[in-house]
Parts: sequence; C-alpha cells; structure tokens
Amino acid sequence: MGIQIKEIEYFLPVNIKTNEDLQRENPEWDVAKVVVKTGIYSRHIAGDNQTALDLAVIAVEKLFAKNSIKKEDIDGIIFCTQSPDYVMPSNSFLIHEKFEFDKNTWTFDYNLACSGYVYGLCIARGFIETGMAKNIMLITSDTYSKYINKKDRSTVNLFGDGAAVTIISNSDKEESGIIDAKLSSSGKDYKSFYIPSGGSRLPKNKKSREVTKDASGNIRHSENIHMNGFAVWKFISRIVPQQIQEILRKNDLSIDDIDFLGFHQASKLTLDSLAKALKISNDKIYTNIENIGNTVSSSIPILLKDAMEEKTIKRGDLMVLSGFGVGLSWGTILMKF
Repeated sequence: MGIQIKEIEYFLPVNIKTNEDLQRENPEWDVAKVVVKTGIYSRHIAGDNQTALDLAVIAVEKLFAKNSIKKEDIDGIIFCTQSPDYVMPSNSFLIHEKFEFDKNTWTFDYNLACSGYVYGLCIARGFIETGMAKNIMLITSDTYSKYINKKDRSTVNLFGDGAAVTIISNSDKEESGIIDAKLSSSGKDYKSFYIPSGGSRLPKNKKSREVTKDASGNIRHSENIHMNGFAVWKFISRIVPQQIQEILRKNDLSIDDIDFLGFHQASKLTLDSLAKALKISNDKIYTNIENIGNTVSSSIPILLKDAMEEKTIKRGDLMVLSGFGVGLSWGTILMKF
C-alpha cells in the first residue's frame, strides 16, 4: 500500500501588500534593489482579526465544495502551524469542531515551518501504510505577518500569509506514492530563525516590546521574528543540494530523471542557488513566488496546486519535493505523483 496526493486546495487573504506599498511606507528603503534577490512583487496579508485557523477554514470549505471527498471519508486531521489560535487546544481540534467531524476522526497539530509539508507527507504515509487511516486531511496554515515588525526589511519583504489543505489517500497503484524520503535537523542553528520572546522560557512582558535596530538597520523587538537571512541562505545552499543528490544516488537516479522539482519558495536568490548547486537551469525548478511570497509550510502545496492547474505535472510524474527553514529543518521526498 502506498499513498497518493488526491486533492489540494488553498486560500490566500484578500489583502495584498505590494512592493509599491512598501516603498511608499518606507521611502528610505530601496525596494527595487531588494526584489532582485527576493523575486517577490506582492504578498497576501491576513487581516488584523484573521488567524491561520480562519484561512484554513476557507481552504477546507473550498475543498468540500468540489464534492470530490466528503468529511465522512476523513480518518484523521493533521494541522501544521506556528501561529495557532490558542496555546491549547491546537488548531486541528477547532477544525474538527467547525466542520462537525465524527468523534472517531482523530486530530493533532505539529509545529514546523517551511519543511512542514514534507514532514506532513511522511507522517501521513506512516498512518496510511500501517492501516490506521485511508484518507488524511493535511492542513498547513500560517500568518507570519503577525510576528513580523513592519520596519524589518529582512522579513517584511519576504513573507505572505496563506493556507492549504491536502487530501492524502491510500493507493495500490504503482505510478503513485513516496519512493524515498530523508528528513534532517540542525538544532544548534536555531537562533538563525526564531522568535526570542513569547514562550514559557521568555514570556511576553514590557521589555519584550522594546524596539531595537541591528547593524543592518532592521527594526524589531523580541516578540518579532529574528532571521539571519544570510546565515540561513548559506546553510540551505550547501546542505539541501547534498540531501537531494543523496536521495537520487540512493535510488540510482540523476536530476535529469526528475519530471518536476517542487521546492519551498523561500526567495529567488535561494532557488537560483539551489539550481546552480544542482547544475540545472533555473527553469527546471517550478516557481510561483512573484505574487504570493514565502507562505511557509503552505508554499509547496500551493505550488503543486498551481502546477496541476497549469498541467505542468501529471499523474505518474517523478517528483522531488524539498522544504527547508526554521529549526533549522529540511527534508526531501522522492515520489511519483
């Protein structure tokens, strides 16, 4: 028994923040220079009272409206987010309540960022291949905009909000399913991308909202995302291609054998670096970052949905999916779509 990505749907907030908006709000910035590295011209931003759960609810509603799967068919709900509505319970239970799922439909959340979708597929595979589920709803949703200081150039240019829902089902077909996967972590680099305050270690207080400016001119406080963009880029550019090549060698494949490369949409600079390291043309890597931005754990499913609608991928295609980010965490999947 294998798995199949049966359906994908996603939702992006209606509010759009363009580069022109950023330039107007920050006349001292050179946004045109930054876009050369990011490749991002606009991003969708959640409303003040709109949460990652709210985005996910709309994505699930869109999915059920297609009538391709019913809620009675769902055995489990897995929700990946770093911006939950509450400390407890987790968002998956709120989805369970909202759509009135049966009590035998199990749910849980996990906390991962840009590698989250790859990890989620592996988790779902485990449940399905052990016979504990036939259909799993994997939800990825984040509102990083709520963690970003609007004066922090290192993050405000990059991230957009969004939610995606994927139905992962059991499959007996040889032309679909995960062939191999590799997941990796580097906890020692956690400070390259983290939020210092707000957890139990450093609770929010008056001091945690004191604004500081770093050597690069980025303005933020300790409840905001702190990202060392150069350090993260340098690490990803080195380690991710190694992992991809390792999984290809293990399966007696080369990069030329792959029909579709679906990478986390971190930035144009990152994607260009990966293409260079893998010795392929930039066109080989599918991108949709221009008007969406970096949507964290939802970037790969959104990318897959867009590629499906554009008929860039078809059933039976050999794919490599790769996610990388906070943790630091990275993972690669080799699968037939």
